[in-house]
Parts: sequence; C-alpha cells; structure tokens
Amino acid sequence: MGNTVAVWKARAVGWTSVCLGALAQAFAFAAAAAPPQAAAPYRADLVRSARAVWGLNAPIATFAAQVHQESAWNPRAVSRVGAAGLAQFMPQTSSWMARIDPALAANEPFNPAWSLRALASYDLWLHERVQARSACDRMAFVLSSYNGGLGWVNRDKALAAKQGLDPLAWFGAVERVNAGRAAAHWQENRDYPRRILLRHESVYVAAGWGRGSCT
Repeated sequence: MGNTVAVWKARAVGWTSVCLGALAQAFAFAAAAAPPQAAAPYRADLVRSARAVWGLNAPIATFAAQVHQESAWNPRAVSRVGAAGLAQFMPQTSSWMARIDPALAANEPFNPAWSLRALASYDLWLHERVQARSACDRMAFVLSSYNGGLGWVNRDKALAAKQGLDPLAWFGAVERVNAGRAAAHWQENRDYPRRILLRHESVYVAAGWGRGSCT
C-alpha cells in the first residue's frame, strides 16, 4: 500500500505540471478571445439558474463554457443524433430531468431558460456522484459523465486503478484509459472536458462571468 501511495504521489507531481501548463495556455487563449455575442442574451438566465441550483458560489464560467461547447449558444441547435437546444439534451434525458428537478417538468429543451436550468441541475446531480482529488478534476469527471455517461466514468476509474493510476485524478490519469468505448467516441469524450475547462472557461472568467472550476 505504501508503495502505491508513493507512486501516486510521484505521478501527481507530473500531472500537476501538465495541468499548470494547460492552464497557462488557457489564460493565454483568454487574453486573445472573448465570449461570442450570441452568449450575451442568455447571461442573466444562466446566472439565475446556476445560483438557484448550486448556490451563490456556482461555477458560472464553467457552465457558460459548457454551453459554448455544446451549442455555441444557439437555442435551436439540433445535433446529428437528435440532441436539442442550448444544452444539447437527448430526448430521453430531457424527459428524465423532471425526476431530479421538479422545475423542469415542462420538458422544453428549446426553451433557453429551461435548457440552462437543466444543464445546471444535471451537472449538480453528477457532481454529487463523483469524487476527485480537486475541484478541477471533479468537474472534469462531471463533464465526461455529461458527455458520455456516468457508467463509463466509473468503469474508466476502475481501469485506471488497475493500471496503477490515481482513480481520483482526471487529468493525466483517468483521462488516459479507455474501458471499452469506440476510439472516436473515447477521443470526443476526452476532448470535451479539456475544451471546456482548459480553453473556454478562462474566456468567460476573463470576461467577468464569474468563477470557474479550474481558473
């Protein structure tokens, strides 16, 4: 057990360096970018929904970055597989949301206010079901689950532990393993947290949208 802890501690130093480098790149990107004009009409609704669900310390910049990645702030967006609205909910997930938040009983994925509330509520539901070494890693697990399913995240964590990686660290650890997904789906899922947390989030933090999970 002592050897395992020592290995994880040694690897943690390397992972920290990787994350700090990625964060430095994110801040550089933020200095050269700004939220799109399309985001502005939905800022107040996002702040209201995020604080109603998460409290006053909600990571609003994270949620803004997630919407940016999901739909580029297009409330009428529909993906090739049928995901709809700002938060890109699939029909089955959309209809299920009322079970975790009664305020979402209307099931209106094309309604921006409904969609933003649903995103915040689903993220919180996932957040309560994952553990991690840091707030940044924990949100990365949340985002991976949002994109590909909580079951896959749990399987990836188990595989990471078997391979001697820290199952509570996303960056540089769990993100490196694949418990069985098709290569294209796995790569998309790995890009999703990185784009949101290490690229888009810093843009919204720099623009004054509120705090993020990693910046």
